[in-house]
Amino acid sequence: MSFHAHPDDEALLTAGTLARAAADGHRVVIVTATDGAAGLARAAATADGRLGERRLDELRRAAAALGCGDVRHLGYADSGLNADSSDEAAFSQADPQEAAARLAAILDETAADVLTVYDPAGGYGHPDHIQVHRVGLLAAERAGTRVVLEATVDRRPLVRVLTVLDRTGILGRLGVDRAEWSPERFARAFSAPERITHRIPTARFATAKRAAMSAHATQAGADHGVRTLAVLVRLPHFVFARVFAHEWFVEKGRQPHGPALDDIFATLRVAARDDGSRGTDPERSRWKLVGSAPFIKRRL
Repeated sequence: MSFHAHPDDEALLTAGTLARAAADGHRVVIVTATDGAAGLARAAATADGRLGERRLDELRRAAAALGCGDVRHLGYADSGLNADSSDEAAFSQADPQEAAARLAAILDETAADVLTVYDPAGGYGHPDHIQVHRVGLLAAERAGTRVVLEATVDRRPLVRVLTVLDRTGILGRLGVDRAEWSPERFARAFSAPERITHRIPTARFATAKRAAMSAHATQAGADHGVRTLAVLVRLPHFVFARVFAHEWFVEKGRQPHGPALDDIFATLRVAARDDGSRGTDPERSRWKLVGSAPFIKRRL
């Protein structure tokens, strides 16, 4: 299960990993806390007050492109970038325990073994993203979900690229907001690189990731300026595949040591091997690893 704040977040941070899991035979569930109705978009997409509906439709199309047929919405309002939102329905203002109960119910229903959330900083500090981290950890504890992964970005190569683009003036020529994409901003964003436990190869799912991004059409256009999503989906395929060759996670409770893991199910596979070596306790494990791929699962 992949838990996100708004439609399109799944495409940017986790799409390659989700497409890989779906291709390997796993059931993949995407949950969004809000409908993204406060997102920036052209006036034509917001004038009738139905931006949230459109963005949820876009999420379903993006999920289909990744091979994910199960999309859920927790029903909270988009907080926007204002951390002091006074909207009581806004996700950032929700009682974390109440929101966690909603998410835990879906974790229980789907018997999810792995949950992705965001890092404690919410990546770049959006209040809804920070709440995803808080609520996701509480929900996983309630549901007994074995593996929690904080989706993040290795900021080192990102900062290097942005520094070059900034110094050469390319950022300005692309029309992007330098305040949003400054090297200084991303030097403080996301998790510290030494915390990263997983570096997932996703280049072979670049086509699916681009399709998921492209599905979020309302977020690729604006009446003023250039949206980041619009720039990314216009990259040549070989550049796009290189830029998004990996996705990164921090596994809750795992101390990083040695090379980063390349499989989000590594912890489960080790646990299953250990259970098999000493006899599986039916009260401790509901799943059996079967099939040609060592981590395809089937309910006992």
